[in-house]
Amino acid sequence: MSSERHSPIMIVRRSAAVLAATAVIGAACAPVALAAESPSPSPSSKALPSGLFGSADPTYDGVWRQSLALLAQHTVGVKPAKSAVDWLVGQQCESGAFAPYRADVSVKCDAKTMVDTNSTAAAVQALEALGADDAVTGAAVKWLKSVQNADGGWGYAPGGASDANSTSVVISALESADSDPEDQLTNEEKTPYDALLTLSVPCEEDGGGAFAFQPDKKGKLVANADATAAGVLGALGKGLVTEAGDTTKGSEKCVRGDSFTRENAATNGALYLADAIAKDGYLKSALAGAEDQPDHGNTADAVVALAAAGRTADATKALAWLEKNSRAWAAQSGPAAYAQLIFAAHATGTDPRDFGGVDLVKQLGATGPAGSNATATDTAVPSKEKDQDEDSGVSVWWIVGVGLVGGIGVGFLISSRNKKQPQP
Repeated sequence: MSSERHSPIMIVRRSAAVLAATAVIGAACAPVALAAESPSPSPSSKALPSGLFGSADPTYDGVWRQSLALLAQHTVGVKPAKSAVDWLVGQQCESGAFAPYRADVSVKCDAKTMVDTNSTAAAVQALEALGADDAVTGAAVKWLKSVQNADGGWGYAPGGASDANSTSVVISALESADSDPEDQLTNEEKTPYDALLTLSVPCEEDGGGAFAFQPDKKGKLVANADATAAGVLGALGKGLVTEAGDTTKGSEKCVRGDSFTRENAATNGALYLADAIAKDGYLKSALAGAEDQPDHGNTADAVVALAAAGRTADATKALAWLEKNSRAWAAQSGPAAYAQLIFAAHATGTDPRDFGGVDLVKQLGATGPAGSNATATDTAVPSKEKDQDEDSGVSVWWIVGVGLVGGIGVGFLISSRNKKQPQP
């Protein structure tokens, strides 16, 4: 994919709009030949694989939601069902990359099988936590390294312009696989952290301290809460599952300078998030037409980021808001939403089995094959050889307009799956 800017379209990232409407996500994230194709019929009316979490169409987010669900179960000491782990492993291509959803895994991936960094990085984190075969995770990490951009970062699709969200989730994957991102140098001697630093909004500009998703068409960095939550974790070298960081917060104001570090960028980003949620206790949607609506997913992500940055106290109001207001959203959005809330609870030391009176662990378990209350690290994870789930073949790529989703969470751990609009 070229980094050249085109019309305001983007690929469904984790099957929903992760990009704020203010972002100029103009990079066409699919090859031109594929951009002209129409999506295949939805598989939602057909029987879904028994090992899959969630009942919504998995075409665009199957691997993402499965990875988060398994990672969340592991985090709370639930041993995931073998069928669920097998399903995830079976989505890997021989290249090591993961496609969002392969309906027929008996058919080998080819040049038309669309794979992406986000699905692959999420799968690495889940499978590493579960003790997967090194051949599986090692191949995935090797592929991620092979598609690193010259600036040190990653875009959603191979060759796409680097963005804060994709770069951060890949950093998390590398860390989970004991592969130091600092050692992942490009020919231009750039690391993934260098790419993130270029996306940190200067203090003197509007939204200073935040991360931008990508520079806009004029090269300006526009503050994006979604990208900021991701960027804080990435800059800290932490993953989707994290615990509260050192409560020694450092500077209480945005800092910049010649010796600007990734830790400075993380501190600045956390300050931005703390200020953004201070008034209402939640983040608002940045999507056009939904600016006054709460963004549950991004709020949960902000809680995780604040805790990771040692600002758990600043996350208290948002956590309380989620405990009171997230039930309907999670029920509608599915397994990844429950996982997001579990990650927020875990990061702040909150009981996920009594989250505002809701047992998140039970609710998550109800969306997929039953796990068991055993030590999650005892979970046996096979290599790619597995039973094949039967389903119809579907296209795994969908290009949509920036205004795809209205009024639902668009956090970088996005859990909305099935909001679709025609192509622009």
